[in-house]
Amino acid sequence: MCGIASIFAYNRDVPPVDRDELVRIREAMSARGPDGAGLWLSEDRRIGLAHRRLSIIDLTDSGAQPMAIEDGRYRIVFNGEIYNYRALRRELEAAGRRFRSTSDTEVLLHLYAKHGPEMVHLLRGMFAFAIWDDLKKGLFLARDHFGIKPLYIHDDGKTFRCASQVKALLAGKGFEQKAEPAGHVGFFLWGSVPEPYTLYQDVFALPAGHTMWVDDNGPRAPQRYFDVAEELAQTADQPPPGKPIREVLRDALQDSVQHHLIADVPVGVFLSAGIDSGTLTALASEQTDYINAVTLGFTEYTGSQRDEVPLAQALASRYGCKHHISHISRQDFDEALPRILADMDQPSIDGVNTWFVARAAAQAGLKVALSGLGGDELLGGYPGFRQIPRLVSCARVPSLLPGIGKAFRVVSAPFLKRMTSPKYAGLFEYGGSYGGAYLLRRSLFMPWELPEILDPDLVREGWETLQPVLRMDDMVDHLPTAHAKISALELTHYMRNTLLRDSDWAGMAHSLEIRTPLVDVEVFRALAPYMAKPEDLPSKRDMALAPGKPLPDTVINRPKTGFSIPVQDWVEETGRSERTRGLRGWAMRVVYESFASPVLRKRRKHILALARLYEIESDTPHK
Repeated sequence: MCGIASIFAYNRDVPPVDRDELVRIREAMSARGPDGAGLWLSEDRRIGLAHRRLSIIDLTDSGAQPMAIEDGRYRIVFNGEIYNYRALRRELEAAGRRFRSTSDTEVLLHLYAKHGPEMVHLLRGMFAFAIWDDLKKGLFLARDHFGIKPLYIHDDGKTFRCASQVKALLAGKGFEQKAEPAGHVGFFLWGSVPEPYTLYQDVFALPAGHTMWVDDNGPRAPQRYFDVAEELAQTADQPPPGKPIREVLRDALQDSVQHHLIADVPVGVFLSAGIDSGTLTALASEQTDYINAVTLGFTEYTGSQRDEVPLAQALASRYGCKHHISHISRQDFDEALPRILADMDQPSIDGVNTWFVARAAAQAGLKVALSGLGGDELLGGYPGFRQIPRLVSCARVPSLLPGIGKAFRVVSAPFLKRMTSPKYAGLFEYGGSYGGAYLLRRSLFMPWELPEILDPDLVREGWETLQPVLRMDDMVDHLPTAHAKISALELTHYMRNTLLRDSDWAGMAHSLEIRTPLVDVEVFRALAPYMAKPEDLPSKRDMALAPGKPLPDTVINRPKTGFSIPVQDWVEETGRSERTRGLRGWAMRVVYESFASPVLRKRRKHILALARLYEIESDTPHK
């Protein structure tokens, strides 16, 4: 796990790469890689690569980056882990290739030298990398299937920049910062900024499952090599394997955990009282003699049903873990808040829990920890898997009547906003399709509320760019089952834009690599055929029974609470003193205190006054 950066002055009419800018970008990511720093510039200084290293595989200097092979033709900076690199290396060695290190980074270079851009189809892991081809004078970029690892790009028509963090690109001070309407509108819609946008104009995420090529003619359009919805559609007509579903699930999970334990440093696990983290802990204990488990406890939950510590202790004892418990209080939250906001790379209303558990893991001496993120998205653990189909069924007919939905919203919104969630006003306007119903389920603000917060012209431009309901409907309408539709939406929206992104910045803030065995392309492909046939789909109970020593009934039958933190209570209390309340007020505070956003700051007084109206929204759960 690392921080990567590159600057490519592809237009010969502009000055060469500014070494100081590249160093500023790299050093803004020092927490991502405290174990080493690397820098390379070409002789003509048209291209530069920079790297901050967190040593996980091959701890020697031979694993340092930027790394080169083929007499310097290919040179790479890489962030992430390739879990099948050992098998790929054996194949490459059998084909005559020779290695100088034991790193997965060098495997990527040899794969690219042999297969070119098609090499991404061979990879299993989380990754974002840039490879310079000195013969073709071009830069090849790639990002993993689900978007676990970030990669942000900026192009001004003459110089191309990329880095692992938005704030790192901004720290380089190589371009003017302007507000991006789609990023601002997207944040207040969802509570996180939807890919590929950021808060800043011309700063984009390379989309998950995409590659890009940049040469003297500038950047080409990103090329897709993996798409969640298309994968689900392609498996719809395939018969499931002949093996019982529990056996398929067990084999897929065991295989994924085995691959995610590969490291030259100890690997721990985030352990709550839930099925996802408990299953990972149980499976990991089968494959290693020693596993560190890290659990958060909260003083506000002590003695209540939401206190996860007692059950987590029982699980740690059952599976022979060394257990690390970190108790967090409201005072800890208040003291840590300035750093949390500073560490946050893009605004998010979530991620505080991940920041604290990552800190606890780092304090326990860990560099790597497994997270149970992804189980709910695959196996239907969220209430939305049940609620959204019912909503679509009930609202479909009224939503087809011209103007009815909008008329109901216009008339009812002012009253509903003061009595209950304003989302009820949008039931008939949005509830009749899966994309619209998902917006109702996950949104922080509703579209018609945004002109109260942002400039109306900015809202109009941002909404027209995003077109979220139309795009979501286009993505899932052809999928055969409700489960497949909702799973595709959760995997590509809430998980990608909130949970995975929060895991990256919150883990990297403490130099901790967070791995997600349930967000794995092979696990996804093993389960995809069953998503089109819900009667055969495995359940969370099946997951709990997958280990050789299954999870106890006390965990399996425990009411779901999520891996949560009492941040809503803390935010509400903070809000009383600042005249803002709830997640909506929290969202505003996050933007104001952590991100340079001139468009929002012009309306600060107006927005803070409006924030007093907003109560806590339970629709947006904390993972």
